[in-house]
Amino acid sequence: MSKAEIVIPRGFEMGHYDDEFTGVTVLLAKKGAIGGCDQRGGAPGTRETDLLRNEKMMQKINAVVLSGGSAYGLAASCGVMDWLKQHGYGYRTAGKLVPIVSGAVLFDLNQKEYHYPTAEYGYKACENSDKLPVFGNVGAGKGATVGKIRGLKNACKSGIGAATVKAMGVTVTAVVAVNAMGDVYDGERIIAGAKGKDGFIDTQKVLANGEVAKLITGANTTIGCILTDANIDKVGANKLASISHNGLARAIRPVHTDYDGDTMFCMASGKKPVVNFAILQSAAVEATVKAIVNAVKLDKEYEIIFDETDEE
Repeated sequence: MSKAEIVIPRGFEMGHYDDEFTGVTVLLAKKGAIGGCDQRGGAPGTRETDLLRNEKMMQKINAVVLSGGSAYGLAASCGVMDWLKQHGYGYRTAGKLVPIVSGAVLFDLNQKEYHYPTAEYGYKACENSDKLPVFGNVGAGKGATVGKIRGLKNACKSGIGAATVKAMGVTVTAVVAVNAMGDVYDGERIIAGAKGKDGFIDTQKVLANGEVAKLITGANTTIGCILTDANIDKVGANKLASISHNGLARAIRPVHTDYDGDTMFCMASGKKPVVNFAILQSAAVEATVKAIVNAVKLDKEYEIIFDETDEE
């Protein structure tokens, strides 16, 4: 099996921490990165997304936290703040240091007991950012599943995936934890989703035919982030976060339902000039599609590359 290359753009680091049931993935931009966000679907769990709007004064953020645990998992971001503060990173104001940490959670409270990430999980994920990243059934993807229209017993295991697309010298990498109500497609073929006696039942068609009497409200959500070394402003970062949802729509069907809180972020380090923004947008969509497919191919091997070029 050939290894897929995943490039972590210059200016970013990544760390996971998980237990047997759930976990956290932290995407760090210790010195700050231009941030953007686009949240869709009816059941979100998010933190510090309003400040990413174009009209708000804050331009850079220090981290994006992807976490399991539903709303309880938002506490993981507090541990990330503590770690960044202790290491001297954040927004300086009134003699204080305030790390800017945005995040989103997915629902993986699938056990009888409560298992969810705490602030300690976020802190430890930051400590693990000096290790080589891995993908699959780790971090925010630890408790992820897809195709839950017939319950967990008929769903497929998922995880967190990543993919890189290069566009005119700019690196665009998508990192996505896939925990969708819908099925995951590779092209027009379902590769993970709700199962029946004879294979995948095709959630999209089942819903269209009105064959489902009851759905589990909010027990899903796909979350992720576009990492790029592109030199773009806040408007551009929000546009990349927004258009990356086209990738979700291509790879997950149905998507953005009332039972999902799908949220995508973007962080841009500003290291590389952008010749044509439309090409960058296309790269973000393609990277997102591939990252989602990779998230359910848990046995896939990856070669992780850290971009250490000096080009500005």
